[in-house]
Amino acid sequence: MARRGKAETAARYTTPALEKGLDILELFASTSDELTKREVARRLGRTVSEIFRMLVCLEQRGYIAQSPEEDRLRLTLKLFKLAQEHPPVKRLTAKALPVMHDVTHKINQSCHLGVLDGGQVIILAQVDAPTSTGFYVKAGSSVDLMEAATGHVILAHQRPEICNRAILEWQRDTNEEVPPDLHKHLIRIRQRGFEERASYQVNGVINISYPIFDDQGFAIAALSVPFLKRIKDPTTAKDVRFHLQRACLEISKEIGGE
Repeated sequence: MARRGKAETAARYTTPALEKGLDILELFASTSDELTKREVARRLGRTVSEIFRMLVCLEQRGYIAQSPEEDRLRLTLKLFKLAQEHPPVKRLTAKALPVMHDVTHKINQSCHLGVLDGGQVIILAQVDAPTSTGFYVKAGSSVDLMEAATGHVILAHQRPEICNRAILEWQRDTNEEVPPDLHKHLIRIRQRGFEERASYQVNGVINISYPIFDDQGFAIAALSVPFLKRIKDPTTAKDVRFHLQRACLEISKEIGGE
């Protein structure tokens, strides 16, 4: 009787319009393709007339947008921006900052925390080196996805659909071709677990980056050090890797990740 009562209550409070809207958002979130209204309807097993008003509403609210070249729709970054305001993102930053301060004092280098934002990397937090001179990436800044060790590390440890969507966003934003060696490059990063390479933008700086994992073992962020070798400073790239890896494991554990 109790089970029957719950079923009747659920049926009484169904919200078809909301369910259709959520189905549409989940569909776009699960694919890197741009879709026509007819394709959306077909994939959801509905008619165009059933979902038309939902699509119009979602477009007006900024959750989806039309491609400038043809009548195709794509997911915007509004959901991501809402997620940025959500407590888990603040929790990630809050848990990471004390660890980042500890790392910078151990290696005498700055470090920064970055996440993917479409075809870019957004720097959520940054801690200066405890020295009079150094190199750092400013918190709140955005970096081209193809010129960021942070972004490559996250791509290498993400779901294929998330990785592909980010690359498509980058292509759309820049109108450039994807580097021909990107796929092999991401495989190498995934195999060794981190990225270490010369900076794309500054001579003499070596970018070292490790992923921070969620509870399913996918990278939600990365912690990076723009390593700049100082005269009379014994810190080496090997020292940076050691402390940075331990820091990322600690942050992952703090947020419930693997």
